[in-house]
Amino acid sequence: MNFHTRKWVKPEDLNPNGTLFGGSLLRWIDEEAAIYAISQLGNQRVVTKFMSEINFVSSARQGDIIELGIAATHFGRTSITLRAEVRNKITRKSILTVEKMVFVNLNEQGEPAPHGRTQIRYADELFEAYRRDQRVVEAPAASSDDFNREEAAEEAAH
Repeated sequence: MNFHTRKWVKPEDLNPNGTLFGGSLLRWIDEEAAIYAISQLGNQRVVTKFMSEINFVSSARQGDIIELGIAATHFGRTSITLRAEVRNKITRKSILTVEKMVFVNLNEQGEPAPHGRTQIRYADELFEAYRRDQRVVEAPAASSDDFNREEAAEEAAH
């Protein structure tokens, strides 16, 4: 599991006990998981369908830096299933796990739609696909004639 997102626990994230409010953490996890699902499925129209039991195993306090990890565990026809873990960045102590989060891929009408994915796509693959889709065109190399014309124009201006 890769841990890409880090959060700094601030006063506004705390509950009355002085520890990280579970609702704040769940919001961060849902957002991170949605971004992961969007990246994997190549569609911004995804929704959270299901979240299994959430197991809080320790807490975080103000000033702690936590990191969120997400991994794909299954690709369905219209869905992707993820696992999430949150841990303290410094101590690596687990804070929370969510064994199963299901996101559904939607079409423009908001209905479940097949996504055609069967395995995890990594960042370098996604970048190459983006480059192909954007048809990135390299600028033509400048010739020595171009430089000579520029130098002559500069000398004439002085």
